[in-house]
Amino acid sequence: MIPHGPDGVETLPRRVSNPPAAPPTCRHTLAEHARLEWRPTDGGDPATIVEDFLTAHGLPVTDLTRPTHHDPTGICGASLYISATAGALMAGAPPGPPTPAPALPDIAVVVHTHTHRPTPPPPPRPWRLGPWQPSWTPDQHATAVDTVRAAIARGDVYQVNLVGHAAADYTGDPLPALTRLSALPGARYGGTLHGDGWAIGCASPETLVEVTAGRILTRPIKGTRPATTQGHRDLLTSAKERAEHIMIVDLERNDLARVAHTGSVRVDDLFAIRRWCDLWQAESTISATIADGLGLADLLRAVCPGGSVTGAPKLAALTQITATEPVGRGAGMGALGWVGPDHIDLGLTIRTAAADPHQLHLWAGGGITWDSDPHAEVAEAAAKAAPLRAALANP
Repeated sequence: MIPHGPDGVETLPRRVSNPPAAPPTCRHTLAEHARLEWRPTDGGDPATIVEDFLTAHGLPVTDLTRPTHHDPTGICGASLYISATAGALMAGAPPGPPTPAPALPDIAVVVHTHTHRPTPPPPPRPWRLGPWQPSWTPDQHATAVDTVRAAIARGDVYQVNLVGHAAADYTGDPLPALTRLSALPGARYGGTLHGDGWAIGCASPETLVEVTAGRILTRPIKGTRPATTQGHRDLLTSAKERAEHIMIVDLERNDLARVAHTGSVRVDDLFAIRRWCDLWQAESTISATIADGLGLADLLRAVCPGGSVTGAPKLAALTQITATEPVGRGAGMGALGWVGPDHIDLGLTIRTAAADPHQLHLWAGGGITWDSDPHAEVAEAAAKAAPLRAALANP
């Protein structure tokens, strides 16, 4: 764990940030005030570490039923990033295979103040991206789908989200490429976050968790088709996609029930069709009234990792993922967003890429049920990754 700031080891230079879900009026005037980066080798409980660090820097996250609208210290809010590994540990599950991008932390918290003198970006350097190298071949991906179908047949799981990874060498500054990615159409959580030797670009449309005025909600996405008239019709009428979606809605209802007033969980919108880039996706909205005294640490333990990228039951699905996927999920399938004095809004890091000092990494996958066709699942993952690769390519 590497804390920085007034109560830490080192004060970082004030830098401009562009975090997902930051207040629109503040987004381009933010400066870094303090930072925490954490990896499992640092020890401790990551959910508690996040809550304690934010509390120490003036953000009231120990009781989310009592938000604060004004902070005399000048703190605007904080960017919060949680890797897939950290999310699994919060849930009490195996951490998964080793990450292919160890330069990235598993938790990053950046506390922000405002600046009226943004630091100008460095001059652009020539950008070149090499060919993408997947961590598994299409045939290996298809075999993994059959492995999950066999686990479903045994009754081990009902559904598992399988995720593949690819990496590409680069030269130049990755931030402009990640910024292009974050501007893709439908990116509700478009933005970037970076540190020494790493950067993340997010174009996610999916809400992992949002807390406002005593209410909590999540918007799971499950079900994908090409953004054509026929694709819209196929998604609406697919029994397989609807069954897969309903399983995740039930899982998310149970997750919210752990931190909600009894009887307050409701499904506000079921299987609504939304567009992201050239894809239709099915989205539902589940909400609840938060329980008295709920703190951020318990909230994170309840919702991480997101059910739409794990499967059901969640812990059994995470165990299957650990046994099946060849590399870790890194920055993919985690969380990235904003923690403010009166509002929390975290997106699920689907449609997300990350940079280490030498390579770009991206992840894509989909939910597997007994009715899944292995080759169709391989094609769906490729369709989700295609807009990201195009945005990251040489301009």
